[in-house]
Amino acid sequence: MHDIRVIRADPAAFDAALARRGAPTAAADILARDTRRRAALTELQELQARRNALARQVGEGRRQGADTAALEAEASRLRVAMEGLEAEASSLDLQTRAALERLPNVLDTDVPDGSDDSANVELKRFGEPRDLGFAPKQHFELGEALGLMQFEAATKLAGSRFTILRGALARLERALGQFMLDLHTREHGYEEMVVPSLVNDATMYGTGQLPKFADDLFRTTDGRWLIPTAEVPLTNLAAGEIVPAKSLPWRLTALTDCFRSEAGSAGRDTRGMLRQHQFRKVEMVSITRPEDSDAEHERMTRCAETVLERLGLTWRRVVLCAGDTGFSAAKTYDLEVWLPGQQMWREISSCSNCRDFQARRMNARFRAADGKTVAHVHTLNGSGVAVGRALIAVMETYQQADGSIVVPEALRPWMGGLERIAAG
Repeated sequence: MHDIRVIRADPAAFDAALARRGAPTAAADILARDTRRRAALTELQELQARRNALARQVGEGRRQGADTAALEAEASRLRVAMEGLEAEASSLDLQTRAALERLPNVLDTDVPDGSDDSANVELKRFGEPRDLGFAPKQHFELGEALGLMQFEAATKLAGSRFTILRGALARLERALGQFMLDLHTREHGYEEMVVPSLVNDATMYGTGQLPKFADDLFRTTDGRWLIPTAEVPLTNLAAGEIVPAKSLPWRLTALTDCFRSEAGSAGRDTRGMLRQHQFRKVEMVSITRPEDSDAEHERMTRCAETVLERLGLTWRRVVLCAGDTGFSAAKTYDLEVWLPGQQMWREISSCSNCRDFQARRMNARFRAADGKTVAHVHTLNGSGVAVGRALIAVMETYQQADGSIVVPEALRPWMGGLERIAAG
């Protein structure tokens, strides 16, 4: 949500910021409604002052036995006019809010220009794609050959974009999630949370999923929503709160199932488990003071990078361009992992600084050390990392010529010491 005072101060700059995302200009329309609303409120105050004065005159007239009918009639007309102005101001306020809540966040100035992911900029790389010495297979080929990844059975149970994992692959997926949680809680200072997978409208609204992205979500018959990421409940823990500055930053993490309709991905990644309706992800969320959010963004991204380094995967960090940055984010780093079977880079983590955009929607604030100043917090979120995609990366990176998969050393404590996953 945007601060309308910022739009009033420089509407041209606001429109220019939206234009970087390819969004149409909006300042003139928003400010026209805002001007009418403020005019209605000013007139309302004037009528209220006149009505108060009439009330005093009527009271004085009655004490003196004077005829106050004309004064009372005028007061009655003022009441009707005031009710009309109140309704007008309320309607304009709702219209302005509706317009604001559909506008994306303003980008940081150092976000590169560009309309799509082709304009994203690589910042650094860990390792280089290497030749495995044989023709590598994709994860679904490996998993099906091992008899441990079943797509037809999942389709029978739930339809397309679901997967069943069995035996050692199921355990490997579980090991990845536990490894990430333990790393973030033991070494990176995050507090582990268990949060609801079903949330209400206000919670989805607070992080920017509603109203714009309702079609990307799953809704239950009782009006709740399945979370697309643990960012939603974790960030909303600050909703409506005024927290003392000394308690910040909050660093929270959770391993949850995530649910997405993938409404805009028809025909994309239909093979395998890259783009699923249900998947697991370890999420990191930080709630900070505004002056700390840049450093926290770097810190959070390094936490996700550490996961990939410990797993021995080849990855790179890119900064997303204007046209590829998500709705609520002011700046986003994506971590992309190299998949030998696909011979391409794939996103495995996305770490975003939303600044005060989400905090304004959910009214999340902090009280400064002076005990008086109250301001909106900054919110950040990042995948730490997507468990299913990490499983894919491990399978394709550690595959052997015979179709077996070496278990990375970092995961063996969670695999009972198992070193290799093989058929039979």
